[in-house]
Amino acid sequence: MWPDVVDQRDFYATGLGQAVRRIVRRSVRDIWPDTAGMAVAGIGYATPYLRPFHEEAARTLAVMPAPMGVIAWPAPKAVRGGPQREPNIVALAREAELPLPDLSVDRILMVHALEHVAQPQAMLRELWRVLADGGRLLAVVPNRRSIWARSDHTPFGHGQPYSLEQLNHTLRAAMFAPLAARRALFMPPTRQRFVLSGAYAWERIGARWFQPLGGVLLVEAGKQIYAATPVGATSRVRRRYLPAGVAARREGPVSRAK
Repeated sequence: MWPDVVDQRDFYATGLGQAVRRIVRRSVRDIWPDTAGMAVAGIGYATPYLRPFHEEAARTLAVMPAPMGVIAWPAPKAVRGGPQREPNIVALAREAELPLPDLSVDRILMVHALEHVAQPQAMLRELWRVLADGGRLLAVVPNRRSIWARSDHTPFGHGQPYSLEQLNHTLRAAMFAPLAARRALFMPPTRQRFVLSGAYAWERIGARWFQPLGGVLLVEAGKQIYAATPVGATSRVRRRYLPAGVAARREGPVSRAK
């Protein structure tokens, strides 16, 4: 079951959510330190982690699944004379029908997505389609062994958590080759100020002594180019979208009942 996008937004507006964003974003940037000249896409609720790429990459976009809902991003900036809004770069789509051409994205960041989707293989195969040859997918999912996966007041406590072995198997089944893995978010999921103020200390201690207990798993995977089509895979007709004016000319006038 997909969470509501408003609940996701409200969590990241809290002190705990801001600490999570800083910690996980640092791990993401350690894996992808430079995306200059690339096209970067966020899948799920990835916008809290896209700001560094939005300012650096050649093109950045985000796709939120239809059952979750959508919120425009980036948010307005506070400037002299009133808030200034940048063009919205978020689209709403079915998780297995992304409105993107084949081989059009160099980096895909998937957050708050894989643990909620009913058919992960269908979603991952769609990501395989839009990912460029030599591109990279970074999956961020709740760690099954962590206390974050059992905490209902954070987004990581909902959906299907993964162990590292389960996540690697799921990626391989969708024709991705896992390349690197790490864990992050070792602080407890509490809103107490003394814990939040020592968030980075928790990260240092956890990364050194409690690696298996990190709240999230981050696995980077590459696209397997030479792989057989899975047994039982069938082709399907993809939806095609036309501009409103073109569709109206083709279909003719629409009558209205009086």
